Amino acid sequence: MNYIVMDLEWNQSYSGRMGEHPRMPFEIIEIGAVKVDKNYHIIDEYSSLIKPRIYKKLHTKIKSILNYTEADLNTGRSFKEVCTEFLEWCGEDYMFCTWGPMDLTELQTNMDFYYMPRLPRPLKFLNLQMIYAESMDATASTVSKLEKAVADFHIPEDEPFHTALNDARYTALVLKEMKPKNLKEQYSFDLYMHPKSKEEEIVAIHNNQYEYISRDFPSKQDALDDKNVNAIRCYKCNKKTTKKIKWFCNSPSTYICVGKCWRHGNFCGKIKFKPLNDGRYYVIKTIKPITREGIEAIRQKQEDIREKRKEKRHLKSAGTEDSFT
Repeated sequence: MNYIVMDLEWNQSYSGRMGEHPRMPFEIIEIGAVKVDKNYHIIDEYSSLIKPRIYKKLHTKIKSILNYTEADLNTGRSFKEVCTEFLEWCGEDYMFCTWGPMDLTELQTNMDFYYMPRLPRPLKFLNLQMIYAESMDATASTVSKLEKAVADFHIPEDEPFHTALNDARYTALVLKEMKPKNLKEQYSFDLYMHPKSKEEEIVAIHNNQYEYISRDFPSKQDALDDKNVNAIRCYKCNKKTTKKIKWFCNSPSTYICVGKCWRHGNFCGKIKFKPLNDGRYYVIKTIKPITREGIEAIRQKQEDIREKRKEKRHLKSAGTEDSFT
């Protein structure tokens, strides 16, 4: 299997939301990619400009960072032709690698705009930005720029950033420097299209965690009432765990719990609600091993939330009493 390290450049409406096409807010104007073998060596390259159809004038901010002009783009080919050629170049056995998840989202948005066949589901990819962040013991947001990773590894900056092929090359060089262990297990699922039915739901065990991606539900409560959503099992032996901390609301979009398998130790379950445009939700649930220190941190978090709720109820009650005096 090869890794396709892909980077895209895209344009948007010059006049802002007023001129934005509802089906394609961002129009891809360049596809660049390198093909990397199992030893992280670049074995092939792909690059092509795309002649814009919707946003023919470059947005000011985008024009300021790109290394080409509208005249250069007019020499490009149609998106459908380029994308078809690119996917054929990828071959049969490959996995996409990108710096962050946005490139795959925009690729599929543009493909849908031209009614092209969709990419096979479920779609696994390697989010190298996230893998790099975890290797540096940081959050993805703090190391979001590719330039920082290149500088951290002292990779020579021989070519300018913000051309798709150059950025794909730099990303591949960062991957080579990281040499992550069990790379194939560190994949993420692309969620441009979430499961639409129970049969399409995704269950996977990878990178020392269990992951479940559900179909959509009418409400958060409907999701929480579903047995597949609220169950927490040991993903190593599939037996129910004893709940040490029951599910509780950690934030408006997440619930957390802790369970114990008497054979394989403690596990932390996390439910994340993903809202849809029609008011419905689908769920991403993960179950991971957790240390005793991690359990105590969750207990403290739960207690802090309880105290804040008590304080709010007290203030609300005091305010009600004042209104009658």
